[in-house]
Amino acid sequence: MTVEWFSDLVICIFGLAATLVVIVMAVLAVMCYVRIRPVIDSLKSTTKTVENISSCVETEVVRPLAQVAAFVQGIRQAASLFGQFRKNREEK
Repeated sequence: MTVEWFSDLVICIFGLAATLVVIVMAVLAVMCYVRIRPVIDSLKSTTKTVENISSCVETEVVRPLAQVAAFVQGIRQAASLFGQFRKNREEK
């Protein structure tokens, strides 16, 4: 047995081992994907539900509330303006 034969044997063994490792990793990746896929689908469904709920809340609650708040702020500013006019007249 020469050094070249031993070197070739080691290269073949490491090549087979690397091939087996790649195959095992591929099988593990597929198994993980199969197990995780329902979770991902569930997360997508939950995300859509949350988007629908937030859209509904925005349309039904936030927009009307913002309009009421803007109206109240306008009334406050008008009352403040009339109060300033009244103060200016009383001072003169």
